Amino acid sequence: MKVLIDTNIILDSILEREPFVGAAITLFEMVEREEIQGYIAATTVTNIFYIVRKAQGRESALQAIDRILIGFKICPVNHSTIAEALNSNLKDFEDGIQLACATLNQLDAIVTRDISDFLGISLPVLSIPQLQIRLSQLGEC
Repeated sequence: MKVLIDTNIILDSILEREPFVGAAITLFEMVEREEIQGYIAATTVTNIFYIVRKAQGRESALQAIDRILIGFKICPVNHSTIAEALNSNLKDFEDGIQLACATLNQLDAIVTRDISDFLGISLPVLSIPQLQIRLSQLGEC
């Protein structure tokens, strides 16, 4: 299963944000075990660098990006992605970019802890526990 992982989950893992870090680590482990293919939008990389640098310094931010590049595939953000995001009708433009990335790259779902940010879209939007249930139903986990 190919899933786009929302920025907030990546940050939960890197910044060890409670009470979300445990679920985020579980998702990272699923990617590492190749139970799922994890994708992130290219803009997520720059957002992560900026936020982690502010919180923990430049060296930690660089290490976080290195870690992400090992396991996750990067969805490009280009003219088509931005145009698709503008037409998404989502309140948050960043969420629109992530939805456009998932759609244009024909991914199976978006994984987030803020499901309400993606209401009204046709692509499945799952929490980490919902993803685990879906995978067990598909026999992939």
